[in-house]
Amino acid sequence: MTTQDRPTRAPRDQRLPADDPTIFERDLAGLASCWTDAMERAPITAAEMTGTDAKAQRLGMTGARLMEHAGTAVAATARALIAAAAAASEAARSDSSAQAAQPGAADHRGTGPVLVLCGPGNNGGDGLVAARRLAAHGIRVAAVLVSASSRPATPDAARNWDRLGAAPLVERIHAPAAREIATLGQGIERAALVIDALLGTGVRGALREPIRNAVELCNRARAAGVPVLAVDTPTACDLTSGELSDPVVRADVTVTFHRPKTGLLTRRGRSVAGRVLVAPIGIPAEADRA
Repeated sequence: MTTQDRPTRAPRDQRLPADDPTIFERDLAGLASCWTDAMERAPITAAEMTGTDAKAQRLGMTGARLMEHAGTAVAATARALIAAAAAASEAARSDSSAQAAQPGAADHRGTGPVLVLCGPGNNGGDGLVAARRLAAHGIRVAAVLVSASSRPATPDAARNWDRLGAAPLVERIHAPAAREIATLGQGIERAALVIDALLGTGVRGALREPIRNAVELCNRARAAGVPVLAVDTPTACDLTSGELSDPVVRADVTVTFHRPKTGLLTRRGRSVAGRVLVAPIGIPAEADRA
């Protein structure tokens, strides 16, 4: 067993996402209950999280393993969110009076694949892991690299992009410009779910293309009734201050990692993050110490 593959002990003997064989059996409430330790920790800023992540790697936790836990947590949340949306749709269809009052309300069937929009960095890498994990559980996925470059910019993300090449049920798509994003938008209302893995802690200032177009696609999907899941933070929501750029992804659920983030606790952050889950990813307690 390599260092990268070795399971990491979690607080109170809690299993970490990639080491938990039951994680894909849980609904959203079950995931929140499983991750109570992480969700009850004191919040931190984006800069503090970056420092903690770096210290964890100096202590021996590889970036690849952190990404595997993060992406698995995203995939489990995605599966739970798809199930919740399907249940809500079925309930709405069975309630004929509600349907008469609100035609199409909560009527999302999601017959298409999960659309995973990945930026070129490690946030995108988390999305690529999620794509692989979802496919391993029989869910069709379109994994989209939203970047001028044809490969992700970080080594861990690039390795996970390569791993998808042989993965069944996964279509890899490169979207370097607005034209490709527009093509993805055709029939977006049929997507089972959209995962926003575009930008995480590193976003600063106005969004550039093609990321800007991808953010707008997320919001068009949500307007059509497709659930949107954000990775770490909705793209263009500052994890420290909660400040929002325009456009900003508006998510139904956000999965952030290790600790709550100060920006997602602000009024503005809460307005775009939806329900926030905090997943443990194996960062040792020593990495939190100054």
